[in-house]
Amino acid sequence: MAHFFDDERLLAPPRALREQRADGSFVLRSPEPLRPHVRCIGEWLEHWARETPEAPALAERDAAGGWRLLSWGEVRRHVGRLAQGLLALELPPGAPVVVLSDNSVDHALLALAAMHVGRPACTVSSAYSRLGPDFSRIRGILHKLRPGLVYASDAAVYGAALRAAEVDAVVVLGRGAEEVPGARSFDSLVSEAEGPEVMRAFAAIRPEDHAKYLLTSGSTGHPKVAINTHRMLCANQQMISQAWRFLDHEKPVLLDWLPWSHTFGGNHNFNMVLSHGGTLYIDDGRPMPGLIERTVRNLREVQANIHFNVPRGLDMLLPYLEQDEALARRMFEGLRVLFYAGAGLAPSSWKRLEAVAARVRAEPLWLTTSWGSTETAPAVTSAHWRLDGAGCIGGPLPGAELKFVPNGQKLEMRVRGAGVFPGYRDDPELSAAAFDEEGFYRIGDAGRLVDEVHPEKGVLFDGRVAEDFKLGSGTWVSVGTLRVKLISALAPLVQDAVITGHDRDQVGALLFLTPAAEALAPEQLREELKAKLQALHEQSGGSAQSPGRVLLLKEPASLAAGEITDKGYLNQRAVIARRAAEVEALYADAADPRVIRVG
Repeated sequence: MAHFFDDERLLAPPRALREQRADGSFVLRSPEPLRPHVRCIGEWLEHWARETPEAPALAERDAAGGWRLLSWGEVRRHVGRLAQGLLALELPPGAPVVVLSDNSVDHALLALAAMHVGRPACTVSSAYSRLGPDFSRIRGILHKLRPGLVYASDAAVYGAALRAAEVDAVVVLGRGAEEVPGARSFDSLVSEAEGPEVMRAFAAIRPEDHAKYLLTSGSTGHPKVAINTHRMLCANQQMISQAWRFLDHEKPVLLDWLPWSHTFGGNHNFNMVLSHGGTLYIDDGRPMPGLIERTVRNLREVQANIHFNVPRGLDMLLPYLEQDEALARRMFEGLRVLFYAGAGLAPSSWKRLEAVAARVRAEPLWLTTSWGSTETAPAVTSAHWRLDGAGCIGGPLPGAELKFVPNGQKLEMRVRGAGVFPGYRDDPELSAAAFDEEGFYRIGDAGRLVDEVHPEKGVLFDGRVAEDFKLGSGTWVSVGTLRVKLISALAPLVQDAVITGHDRDQVGALLFLTPAAEALAPEQLREELKAKLQALHEQSGGSAQSPGRVLLLKEPASLAAGEITDKGYLNQRAVIARRAAEVEALYADAADPRVIRVG
C-alpha cells in the first residue's frame, strides 16, 4: 500500500486555482466542486442509528470513575424521547434551547433533540455562569438570546447564576432542580415515549433553518450571536470529508475536551463524529494546572485515531509525553492525525511533538491544522498534506472561496461559500457590515501564499488585521507572527506571551512562565531568558521583529477575568487591559526585578 501521505484514497492531493484581479486582489479556490450533502444535522443521527445501532457513539466518565457509553441506537432513542418532551412544552417559536454547562452526554442529547425538531441550540461558555457576584454577563447573554429553555447540569454549580439571571424560560437541571424555584428535572423531559410529532417536525426542517447559535468570543464584553444553519454545518463536514478521504474508511475515534460553546469543539469535532458514525469520549480534563492530569489519565485508557487540541493543550501535554514512553506510545501508536487550531503553534513545540512521536512509532506523525471561524462552520482551509512545520493553514476546501485584499502592509482574507453564515441574529446592521460588496465575509485575518507561483502549496497565516499595531516610529508590528516566534525562542521557559508596544518606541512582552522556569533560581532564570532574548534580537532584522524588554508575570492568566478563554488561548487585549500596571512597569525607567532588557 502507498504511504498515507501519498495515497489519494486517504488524502486529497493539494490543488488550488488562483484568479488574479486588476485591483491587486485575488481569489483562491479548490478545483474540486462540493458534492451533495445531507439536509440537516439529524440526518446523520438517523443514518447511524439505522445502519450501526450497536456501535459506540458517546462516552463520559461516570461517578464510579468508569465510562458511561451510549451506542448510536441508544443515542437516537434518548434524543427521540427528549424531542418529544421539548414539543410537549410548546416553547415559543424560534426560542433556542440554551445550555450553560460543560460538555456531557446529557448536554449532547438535549442539543441533538432540539435540532431534531427544528429548534436552535446554543451552548454558552460555562465560565460566564461562574462570574459573580452579580452575574451580569450571563444575565445579559440570556436576555439577548431570549431562550425557550435553559439547561444546566447541577444547581450547586449553576443555581446562583440562574436565580440572578431572572430569565423568562423553562429551567431544567440535571441535579438539584428542587433548589431553583420553578425548575424541573432533566428526567421529566424523557417521561413520555416518542410520538409521530417528532418525525413530522424533523421532516419540516429546511437547510436554511437555524441549527445553532454561537456566541463569538472577544474582549468587548458584548458577544455577537452568530447564526449557524443546518446547511452550513452539513456542507462543512462534506467539505472536510472530501479532503480527509480516510474518514470514509475509518470512523473517527476522539478523546476531546474542547468546549461545545466554541465552533472548534462543538461543530468541527462533534459533527465529524456525528457525520461519520464515530465515537466521542468526552475528556473531563483541560489544559490547566490541576486539570491536565485528568486528560493524561484519559489518554492512558482511550486510544483515539484523531487528536484535536489547541497549542496550549499540546504544550502542557508535552512534558508528560516526553517523560513517559508508555503514555506516548498509547497516544501516538494508532493516531492518524494530530490537529491543532485556535492559535499558532510554536516551531519548538512542533519539533518536540515530532521527536516524541518518532520514539514510539515508525510512520511519521501527521501534524496539521485548518483555519476558519465561528461564522464559517468553521473550516475554510485545510492542510490535507504533510507539512514541514507550523505556519501554513492549508488551502481552500471544496465549496469555499478565499479572497485576498490588500490592506496596509498585509493581505486581508475574506471568505465566501457554502459554510459561511447568513448573519448575526437580530442585528441587520452588524450583519450587513460583515460582508463586502461581493458577499465575502470579512473574517478579520490576514494571510499570504506560501509560494506565489504554486498556490497549491497553501496559505500562511499572517495574524489578525486589527491586532497589529504601530510603534511610535510608525513601524508596524505583526503581533501573531512575533508571539509565536518569541515563544519558540524562549522554549521551554515560556508558556505564552502578550505583545506590547502600541505607540511606544519599543516592542515589549509580558511573559507567562512554564513550571520548568519557575523551578529555576531567579538569577539563573533571568540569565537564561536574557541570553535567549539576545540571540533572538541579533537574529531578527529591525525593532519590530523582537522585543527589547520583557516582564515576567507571577500570576497565571485568569479564566474568570477573561484573560484566557475556555478554549485555552490567551486574549491579548484582555491581558493588556487587566495588567495595565505591569505594562507601565515594563516601560518605566526605574529598575524592576521583573523586567529584562536586551539590545
